[in-house]
Amino acid sequence: MADKIQRTFAQLVRYALVGVASNLTGYLIYYLVTYLGGTPKITMTLLYSVGATVGYFGNRNYTFSHQESYLASGVRYLIAHFFGYCINLAILVIFVDKLGYPHQWVQAIAIFIVAGFLYITFKFFVFTSPQSSSLDRP
Repeated sequence: MADKIQRTFAQLVRYALVGVASNLTGYLIYYLVTYLGGTPKITMTLLYSVGATVGYFGNRNYTFSHQESYLASGVRYLIAHFFGYCINLAILVIFVDKLGYPHQWVQAIAIFIVAGFLYITFKFFVFTSPQSSSLDRP
């Protein structure tokens, strides 16, 4: 049990490192592009796609040390990110378009909400395999 907790904590730390690097860079680009006149939702869409692609390799190889085929985990990764994107878009539509909050702050908060959703989804859906899931059971 202690080994499982340590492994999960180590994964969470590695996930945070990959996430901070990619999301900080992405957010700074988002802020710059919107400052220069880009629309928040289109900018978020483009950066989300680039960040998700880079994040796949970081999370697959570094965070979860996943060994299953690229195709199987890649399809699940796309599904997870589809829902992550929908969550991000819904947050922008509700809090920026409907409620009038500044998009810079809303997007900054959305990054953390989507990251939490994605960590759980990656751990239990995307980067699992029959071998690792049977070892993780109590």
